[in-house]
Amino acid sequence: MVFRVTFVCTGNICRSPMAEHILRRRLQDEALDVEVDSSGIHGWHTGKPADQRTVAALRRAGYTSAHSARQFRALWFDRYDLIIALDGGHLRDLRSMAPTDADRAKVRLLREFDPAADSPDVDDPYYGDRAGFERTRVEIEAAAPGLIAEIKAHLTP
Repeated sequence: MVFRVTFVCTGNICRSPMAEHILRRRLQDEALDVEVDSSGIHGWHTGKPADQRTVAALRRAGYTSAHSARQFRALWFDRYDLIIALDGGHLRDLRSMAPTDADRAKVRLLREFDPAADSPDVDDPYYGDRAGFERTRVEIEAAAPGLIAEIKAHLTP
């Protein structure tokens, strides 16, 4: 059975697709068979591509960027092994949707995987400039090694 991870932010056009593409590439580099995707708490942007500033930040750093936004659904809890929230509001929303204690335990904050993080949240860059999107990319990249270690721990029998 394949291990599955999803990232969740507000509208699924900035932070979560960026995290999806960064983790996917890092997992490929490690030759780990893990499915990665993303979605949003809200469905405002369903079917739309990632924000152009997200796409630009990903491409500048050498990542892929193809994306179509979608809204997270409570019935999806059974399809994921880890559900990664990008901020505390998403964490609360996701845990309130979770049908069981085991499902609530699957929901984690991305920055908890970065021991040097100065905040539990990846700030939303949507209302900012290019620098905000670059900061988001750097924060996600900093959490990736810890998240990969967590995934490896789950993959080890």
